[in-house]
Amino acid sequence: MKTVHLTINGLPVEVPEGTTILNAARKVQMRIPTLCYHPDLPAWAACGICVVKVKGFSKLVRACVAPAGEGMEVTTHDPELYAIRRTVIQLILSTHPDDCLQCPRNLNCELQRLAGEFGIREAPYGKLLRDLPEDDTTGSLILHPEKCILCGRCAAVCQQMQGVWALEFIGRGETTRIAPAADVTLEESPCIKCGQCAAHCPVGAIYEHSHAREVYAGLADPAKHCVVQIAPAVRVALGEDFGYEPGTLLTGKIYAALRRLGFNAVFDTNFGADLTIMEEGAEFIERFVHGKGELPLLTSCCPSWTDYMEKFAPDFIPNFSTAKSPQAMVGALAKTYYAQRMGLDPEDVFVVSIMPCTAKKFEIQRSEEMRSSGFQDIDYSLTTRELCRMIKSAGIDFRNLPDDERVDSLLGDYTGAGTIFGVTGGVMEAALRTAHWALTQERLPTMELTEIRGLEGVKEATLQVAGKEVRVAVAHSMANIEVVLDKVRAARERGEETPYHFIEVMACRGGCVGGGGQPYGATDKIRAQRAAGIYRDDEKSAYRSSHENPMIQLLYKNFLGAPLGPKSHELLHTGYQPRARYKR
Repeated sequence: MKTVHLTINGLPVEVPEGTTILNAARKVQMRIPTLCYHPDLPAWAACGICVVKVKGFSKLVRACVAPAGEGMEVTTHDPELYAIRRTVIQLILSTHPDDCLQCPRNLNCELQRLAGEFGIREAPYGKLLRDLPEDDTTGSLILHPEKCILCGRCAAVCQQMQGVWALEFIGRGETTRIAPAADVTLEESPCIKCGQCAAHCPVGAIYEHSHAREVYAGLADPAKHCVVQIAPAVRVALGEDFGYEPGTLLTGKIYAALRRLGFNAVFDTNFGADLTIMEEGAEFIERFVHGKGELPLLTSCCPSWTDYMEKFAPDFIPNFSTAKSPQAMVGALAKTYYAQRMGLDPEDVFVVSIMPCTAKKFEIQRSEEMRSSGFQDIDYSLTTRELCRMIKSAGIDFRNLPDDERVDSLLGDYTGAGTIFGVTGGVMEAALRTAHWALTQERLPTMELTEIRGLEGVKEATLQVAGKEVRVAVAHSMANIEVVLDKVRAARERGEETPYHFIEVMACRGGCVGGGGQPYGATDKIRAQRAAGIYRDDEKSAYRSSHENPMIQLLYKNFLGAPLGPKSHELLHTGYQPRARYKR
């Protein structure tokens, strides 16, 4: 690889050709301030805060887009650059509300941090606020355009990473703003509620619709029996808000914190993941071995993906697994199986889920099948970020909290296969572990299917299962799924065999570990650390395949009967329908 040599603040640097000045400066431990830049997205130099001086250049250079050149002499910080950056921040603040104390990003806002670092204590420019209304039409996300600083991150992630195009720039000059195309509401737009816009927004212009108050009200109601479930990816990310390294596995502390908050029972969504594999794995065998249904089978655990499919790819509805997501399965069983075993009135069972995802708020109300218990199966869904705030506001000293490994086993015990649902490729890997056993009565030769792990956008693999070739694909970040779907469509048009038998899709980069409701600041390095924590949980598990879970076996024996049976279909399966067709 060709390299270039330059100096930054007099310090020699050698970097690969094409490296930006911004990233070259990090090699000598110099942090150039940015606001519009994010490592997930192409830089486009919108904010102007990253300007630097290059000897021989007549103009300042924006470090986020300028490539380092051979022999360059770069100055990243001096009194003049400090004054320029300070002025840019003051100008941005002149169009930004000052209601930091009421903002959901208070103390975790990139603009607020920069204002503090630059010691901004005065407002030399008059305020120019636009009094734009909030948009809370999806029930999952809130768009607060008055707080928008026009960095463009949300539009870039929606259009380029997710391929949805729900957000874009509207207007010109002082009237420019971020909004759905045609100025419709978010609910009327193609938005799939994935929350990646909120995860990438540097300020409080887009954030999750919080249900913390409603959950506190449920916990305070003596008539309610409050139960909670936590998703796989929550346990490896929540600690970041309490000073832990990303990927630190904190299941026991989270269980303890939830009991301190007042929940009567603590379940684990990993149990629901094991149950999903029993149903979805059986469905795959029905299609792959017995020819009952179309191939490829597409996984259905991600609510943003199901929303996307109904809007953009309704031609694949016959391919979609009807198995509900793990959170939905646990919700349905909490108000049926658990209520019966505990002698509770289902109406009094108050179910809360802790998810890494904003779309789970949409999922719990998406269709009548989410009321298969006779009530809304899950009352409220909170993001990882919301749980962090609840723990802090409850005065719980999380770092010093003793671990509590107790989980309410009826809907809590899980296998390693259940926990890897939290990372891209995990659903596929878990399903193949159980499908292989169902067809051969033998374990896979290796539990680690490395071919479908990692952060590559589309991963393909061919495996031998019971002497049969199984072709699989794994896609994450919604923009990548069209590559896979188009291959299937092309084969259909030519009358050829499907290129894949099984396809897993997760809307968010890295899977749920990079979900739109996780702690802010995710990068590929952090996603990889979180994924490593998930795999450690799998490796230390006593059981690593879903069918091995004793409590799953007991559930089928005492309540459900068999996978894909009448009771399972009633409680654990759903359906899909085409929605308005959106064109990108």
